[in-house]
Order: sequence, then C-alpha cells, then structure tokens
Amino acid sequence: MESQDSVQDSGHGVTGQCTGQWSWSHRTVYRTVSDCPGTVMESQDSVEDSRGITEELPVRVVYDIRLSFRFLDVLAARKDPAGLSGEVLIDGAPQPPNFKCLSGYVVQDDVVMGTLTVRENLTFSAALRLPTAISQEEKKQKVEKLIQELGLGRVADSKVGTQLIRGISGGERKRTNIGMELIIDPSVLFLDEPTTGLDASTANSVLLLLKKMGNNGRTIILSIHQPRYSIYRLFDSLTLLVNGKQVYHGPAQTALDYFSDIGYTCEPHNNPADFFLDVINGDSTAVALNSIDKEGSKRGIEDKLVEEYRNCQYFRQTKAELEKIVQGKPRITIRRSRTITYNTGFLTQFRWVLKRTFRNLMLNPQTSFAQIAVTLFLALVVGAIFFDVKDDQSGIQNRMGALFFITVNQCFSSLSAAELFISERKLFIHEYISGYYRVSVYFLSKILSDIITLRTIPAMLFTCVAYFMIGFKATAEAFFIFMFSVIMVAYTATAMALAISADQTVVAIANIFMTIACVFMMIFAGLLVNLPSIVSWLAWLKYFSIPRYALQINEFTGLYFCRGFNSSVKPPQLTCTGEEFLEVQGVDPSTWGLWQNHLALGVMTICFLIIAYLKLRFIRKFT
Repeated sequence: MESQDSVQDSGHGVTGQCTGQWSWSHRTVYRTVSDCPGTVMESQDSVEDSRGITEELPVRVVYDIRLSFRFLDVLAARKDPAGLSGEVLIDGAPQPPNFKCLSGYVVQDDVVMGTLTVRENLTFSAALRLPTAISQEEKKQKVEKLIQELGLGRVADSKVGTQLIRGISGGERKRTNIGMELIIDPSVLFLDEPTTGLDASTANSVLLLLKKMGNNGRTIILSIHQPRYSIYRLFDSLTLLVNGKQVYHGPAQTALDYFSDIGYTCEPHNNPADFFLDVINGDSTAVALNSIDKEGSKRGIEDKLVEEYRNCQYFRQTKAELEKIVQGKPRITIRRSRTITYNTGFLTQFRWVLKRTFRNLMLNPQTSFAQIAVTLFLALVVGAIFFDVKDDQSGIQNRMGALFFITVNQCFSSLSAAELFISERKLFIHEYISGYYRVSVYFLSKILSDIITLRTIPAMLFTCVAYFMIGFKATAEAFFIFMFSVIMVAYTATAMALAISADQTVVAIANIFMTIACVFMMIFAGLLVNLPSIVSWLAWLKYFSIPRYALQINEFTGLYFCRGFNSSVKPPQLTCTGEEFLEVQGVDPSTWGLWQNHLALGVMTICFLIIAYLKLRFIRKFT
C-alpha cells in the first residue's frame, strides 16, 4: 500500500476476532502535505513488507505505535484508494467494492444526533440501512432486541445529549454508537478507539461487551489507546508496528517471552501494553539496562527490533502462510474502487433525514427559540428607532436608513447558516460513507429545514412587527411585496453563506469570508455611496450586492415628500417624488425594475446553492 498521509499518533492498537481468515501484505510510504500553501513535508515512516494473517483465535490485536488508525481505515476500506497498493483478503478473496457499507464502523468521536433519544437514533439507522423488504414492525423488534443486548433499556427513551442538553453517560453513548452499526448485523465491526473519553471501569465494560459479541461469532477489529491489563488479556494474537515496521506478530500471551529472549524484560506489575510502548520509544528500564541500546539511538532500537523479528519463527511462519494464500492468484494492478450502495430509495431517505433534521432543529433551543427571540427584539428596535416616518424630506433619509438596516440585518442574520454543514460534518461523512443516504438527500433536507424554520418564519415575524411600527406604505400589495422581498434577501444571503462554508471545517474561517463579502455588499448597496458616481471599473461590483436588489422601489414609488411647499418657493434641487429619488440613486422605478430585482435574487440563490452542493459533493470523505 502507498498512502498520501502521515500518522503522528502513538500508543494505539488494533484488535480483531475473526471467524474467517484475514490477511494482508503491503509496503506503505507515508507522505504529509501541510495545509499551508507551498509547504510540503516528507516523512520517512513507512510500512515495509508488513505481513499478517489471523485465523481460528477468538480475539486478535495489532498494537501499532504510530499507524494504527490509518491501518484500521485501510482494513475497513475507508481510506482513499489513491496511492494504495497491496491486498486485504477475507477468506482468500478480495474485499467487495461496497465493503464499507456491509461492515460496521464506530468512529472515535461519537456521531449520533444528541437531540434524539437512544431509541430514535437506532430507529433511524434501521430505517435507512435495513432493506425495504423488512417490514416496519420487524425493524422495530430488531431495535428493541438490540437495546436489550446492549444494556440500554433504562435509557432507551433518554436523549443522547448535547452541550446544552443533559444526556446519557459516556459508556451508554458509546454503546449507542455501537448499536447504530450493529443494526445491520455486520459480519465485521470496526471501532476506532472505543475507550476514548471513558473511565477505566466503563472502558472495561465496553470491551467486555465487544468480547461477548466476538465469542458469539462476530468479527471485531478495533484500535485502542494504551489498554490496561484487564483489557489486554482479552487479546489472543498481537501485532506490533513501529514507524510502519513490523516488530512482532504472534500470540499475545507469548509476546513478553519473545521480548525477554531478545533482551527486553518486563518488570513485575508492569502493564504489557505500556511496556511495549516504552521499549519501542526507548524509555523503559529494560532498554536503559541494555548495553547495546546505551550506545545506540532510538533508530538503532527500532532497527534491532525489526531485525530480531525477521529472524524469528513467527515471521517465517507468517510469510509462509501468506505465500500459500496468494499462490496462484493474479496480482491486482488496477486501482480499487470505493462503491457506496443503498438499501433504501431516494424518497425513503429524504423522508427520514428531513424528519430527523426538523426534529433536531425543534429540540435545539439555540437554533429555534433563540433565533425567533432575537428576530423579534431587532424588529422592535428598528421599529422604535424609525417609528412613524413622515412624508417629508426627513422621511426620505429615515426610509433609506430603515430599509438599509433591514436588508443588512437579514444578511448578517443569515451568517448562522455557516454552521449548517460544518457542525455536522463528521456525522454526514460517516453516514454517507456507511450508506445511510445520498448527498443530494442530505443537502435538500438541510436546505428545506433551514429555510422554513430559520429564514422564512423569522423574516415573516420581522416584517409584521417592523413594517407597521415604521409606518411604511399602508397597502396590502406593498406589505406582501415587502415581506416577499425580505424573505428573498434572507434566502440569497443564506445560499451565499452555504456556498462559502460548505467546504470549510472551522466556523470562524467561514465567518471571516462571509463578513468580508457582506461589507462589500453594504458599500455597493446605494446608501453609503451614490452608485452612478462610481468609476466604471468598479461599478460592476454593484450587481453582486444583495441589499441593492431589495426594498427601495416597493416603498418609494407613489410617495410625495414636498407637502407644505409652495411650487413657487420650492428649491429646484429638492426631491419631491419617490420616483425622482430612485432615479437619482440609479434605480429603475418601473414595474419591471421591481421584479427584475427579485429575479436577480432568485438567480443568485440558485447559483449559490449549486456551488454549495458541488462543494459538499466533492469534499474529501475518505481519510
């Protein structure tokens, strides 16, 4: 295998229980490309002629000091195949292209919807990952059975929990994650550090649960960070790697004897897992007392461990068995594909994902009630500041100020859409790769839920409060056009925020880009600068200003601002009609001028949404 990523982890492992036979043979070169443009860092860490075979024993471990989670991704077919060579065989046969959809994979960071209950999360997984041929009643029974097997009956109707909602314990949360994968009865279950964030007792209970599942015939492969002895003794086969080089592969219970034979003795009461890590890092007492290692460096220790292993019986036995497995089989030279298959159709996926998305929004007070409360507060503020504008010269300025504040407020309020994809990025990638739903289903569900609950409803409430307090044109036509315009501004600003943030991983970075865009739009909106006076080589930027297309025509047409002035004494430079004012601002006051603004907002919305979808479609989903 060849990989384009380097691994800077330490103290990890991979365990597995196989009813069949797993084997691998590869050579991997790790290369790191930093996020900083123009910077390329090369790492010499490589997996050189790493070979392994596991069979018959109930539990196996690969304790990979630096490469375990990348190795786990390769075995689970969740690593980008670009740059990989070598083979991973199951019972002597290559992995199917959709292996990642047939197996279970529990990621290190919990990826369940915290606003839903344990039962609701498991039901969601069952609805999308089990075939449509299985009835809803059978799926429900399967969920209930799994809840009992995982010991989650007491908290089945409790919310998993978020930062704002108190939920279940860490161990129960981890078992819920495991249940999300077990719902399809996978023949192989991968887990990336299932003990992360758990105390020693809870971690032990989770591993005992996995041990029980392994004894019942399920294949369990997991990475783990420095397991304590009560967990280590569950392993039967052990593989050790250091900087990608294999230094041991054999029975776990004889590993200490092997290291003792080559000059590294584990002290009494020392945890074997910690001892192996200390030896490889050159930190153990055994290394300090070894005369050879006193004169050598850490690299010398690694070279010695590799050389000793390649001269031992375990290496020769593994090499012979691998050669026997691949004998007579053609070598795979083509690039392996990564296929995602689905057990449900588009409409079924859309119904369940949309239902979950709406429920998550309604149960999350930070994004539902807070948004409405802030909207009402701002509507009252702007209504009080510009209360009951007059049809005089001051009314022109007050109307422009009120319209500018309303449109800019809609733009900046829509910046919250930046978190729409970023906050659930890990959840989306995991569920998409596992075959829960299509990218288009997730995209449409998020867009519809956000537009209806967080854009349309707040915009309508804002209009109903602010419009009549300010005293805009008191006609039904003008009111509903005003409301439609405010909603369109919110839609366009939201689509812009999504287009900017869809491929970002940090909300703060996305907010910086969106703030810059909003500032430029404010400048070219027509209030801070007279648009016809802008130089020609900058004038084209006005077409990208969302506030420019908003509300002026609807409010100013038909108004007269010179009441009380005698035509004989009226100053000639005084603007008396709304149409005159709009022409001075470079705005077409005609009916077509009004609706072409809405057409422009609609086109911008569609273009931004297409950009957002393409970014979401092609973001990196494999490690």
